[in-house]
Amino acid sequence: MSSETARPERLPTGAPLRGDDARWDAVVRRDSSRRGAFVYGVRTTGVYCRPGCPSRTPLRSNVVLLEDADAAERAGFRACKRCRPRAGSADAEGVERVLAACRFLEEAETSPTLAELAAHVGASPRRLALDFEAHVGTTPTVYAAAVRWSRARAALHAGASVTDAAYGSGFGSRTRFSGEARDRLGMTATEFRRGGDGRCVRFAVAPCTLGLALVAATEVGVCAVLLGDRPDELVRDLARRFPKAELVGGDADFASVVDAVVASIDRPSRTCDLPLDVRGTAFQLRVWEELRRIPSGTTRTYGEVARRLGAPRSVRAVARACGENPLAVLVPCHRVLAKSGELTGYRWGLGRKRELLEREERESEARD
Repeated sequence: MSSETARPERLPTGAPLRGDDARWDAVVRRDSSRRGAFVYGVRTTGVYCRPGCPSRTPLRSNVVLLEDADAAERAGFRACKRCRPRAGSADAEGVERVLAACRFLEEAETSPTLAELAAHVGASPRRLALDFEAHVGTTPTVYAAAVRWSRARAALHAGASVTDAAYGSGFGSRTRFSGEARDRLGMTATEFRRGGDGRCVRFAVAPCTLGLALVAATEVGVCAVLLGDRPDELVRDLARRFPKAELVGGDADFASVVDAVVASIDRPSRTCDLPLDVRGTAFQLRVWEELRRIPSGTTRTYGEVARRLGAPRSVRAVARACGENPLAVLVPCHRVLAKSGELTGYRWGLGRKRELLEREERESEARD
């Protein structure tokens, strides 16, 4: 969840609703026929949904069952933007079509065509496409691709072969699957399955004006710049990112790479020309590339970044991509602020984010 999003400070008290077990069963089954009978709030996200919402099913322990939208909002929850529990009757039909289409895509062994999907939910292809854009913010084709790749990631993590993962997740051929893997997974499917097995990652921890910096690189380029106060924690973070890679301490030749990165941290307006080995999903790569276009001494909001990407509804996804940025300062996610202008969402601490922005502002004023 984006750090811009406030979670409810108060949760409802009192006796539970009658028929809690049946209602929870409706949540698990995504039973849209119970729409209007109740809503459910999720403590960990601060969002409430209607039965049938296509979002991932939450843990029962995190769910609060509520009578209606008013009760949910009094308790501090916000309406889900996917199932739109406050949508009126005119909107409700479109929501139901989208929910039915999402369930069908998630359960289908192979991805249907848009015409097949539209026929399944009783709408024209154009009508369904418009419904998806209004209620999901994307197209059925993009949603279907996300479902396939979600299955593929799960299969590869579970140890399935690349071929089994390809066909099991709905791809018609391994060739097509392998061709898209680098953009979707940030690496080849084989590398993803192995968690970096066989790759050599050199690293070193060096002091900087923000504490300590761990700099790591593959044969392609710098793959991680992590900030912190304890070297053991930084090394553990690197090991989690490359669980099966061979981590090797940097030698004298690597010192020049570390020095260049530390110089960029100490003077964030300074351009770093080192080659980068940036790995992530296709969307993350687009976000990180957009962040690198933000000039030193200026800032953007998450919404502005989303609009520049041509995806104005993807503010939360942009915030998540900023939070998952593995290259502190070199990919300047510290230059992105909340809509209100507040400092939010910096994984290495708001104090470091504030210091970086203040440094850039001082350097910008000195140049002027």
